[in-house]
Amino acid sequence: MVHKFACIALATLSLVAAIPSSAAAHVHRFDFGTTADGEDVDYYWMKSNAKMVVRTSKLGAALIGVDVPDRDGKIADVVFGFDDVAGYESDDNQYFGCTAGRCANRIAKGKFRLDGQDYQLATNNQPNHLHGGGPRALSKVVWKAKRFEKDTERGVIYWYTSPDGEEGYPGNLKIYVTYTLNDNNELRIDYSATTDKPTIVNLTNHAYFNLAGHGAPTVNDHALTLHANRYTPTDATLITTGEFASVEGTPLDFRKPMRIGARVDQLTQTGAKGYDHNFVINRQGASPGELVQAAELYEPESGRLLKVRTDQPGIQFYGGNFLHGQVGKEGKSYAHRSGCCLETQHYPDSANKSEWPSIVLRPEETYHHTCIYAFSVK
Repeated sequence: MVHKFACIALATLSLVAAIPSSAAAHVHRFDFGTTADGEDVDYYWMKSNAKMVVRTSKLGAALIGVDVPDRDGKIADVVFGFDDVAGYESDDNQYFGCTAGRCANRIAKGKFRLDGQDYQLATNNQPNHLHGGGPRALSKVVWKAKRFEKDTERGVIYWYTSPDGEEGYPGNLKIYVTYTLNDNNELRIDYSATTDKPTIVNLTNHAYFNLAGHGAPTVNDHALTLHANRYTPTDATLITTGEFASVEGTPLDFRKPMRIGARVDQLTQTGAKGYDHNFVINRQGASPGELVQAAELYEPESGRLLKVRTDQPGIQFYGGNFLHGQVGKEGKSYAHRSGCCLETQHYPDSANKSEWPSIVLRPEETYHHTCIYAFSVK
């Protein structure tokens, strides 16, 4: 069977070969299929002058491909995904590369109170709300898009207006997600949002990474560093208790590079089933909105290194505990714990934790969030 994404990849290689080197960084648009509701979906291809290629999709404003070289110059796609729209609409899609929201991560029992009014959201991760909820979560809608190029940067701006009451959230929320690729092989994701009535917002990207290449059998041999002295403990349903706890002496201590698989089995019998924890990023001395180093992920065989910078207070590290061998791009299988997510965001259930950094957005304000995924080798 010939997979559509494999055909797209071959077509893209042919296209790149035909483009003059001076124009090789241009952004190009391709057909990605049609949704079950009959909406046409495009994806966008962009290339740096340092041999990195990024693909993003109008469905879910999703990151669907990241091709980067290893220390020997060999290129591999290091994020999970599917060959076409049908894959992203299937039950095998576990938020691969999507823009998660309006409120990423979990909200206890799908409930929150704002300005004296109670709101009930979908409980799609029983008994809680997860990543924006049901069929109109941001991951499941088709966004509008516009490509751009400027100097040594190029990218795509996605936008979508989530109407008042969609998935239970108040306010008409106008959202922009901008992917920008530069010639230092840095992929910058900028989020912004405005509302016409008070609401809550916590956006992130849910890309699964394996720096050996998507479809490699495990992520447990990667070395992870998290710049976090503390984490937010949870109950059995992964709802934060409101505490900050030290990582010292726990399997969550990644302050120095540690192989992901070294201690994961200590967490298998917990509610997280492995790693699925929010970490409090060390921001001491940083000003509000300043980008700080949050994480590094290193794959020793290829030499690929991913560094994550953000202006957010937290980062969720998820170790792919619920991957089950579903078939993704190019017919490759995504085995248990074969990919991991590094999601910059506010802390889980912040809507119900008044003492934590607020995720409330009011009409006179603009929500901002920046995350940079920087790729290199060592």
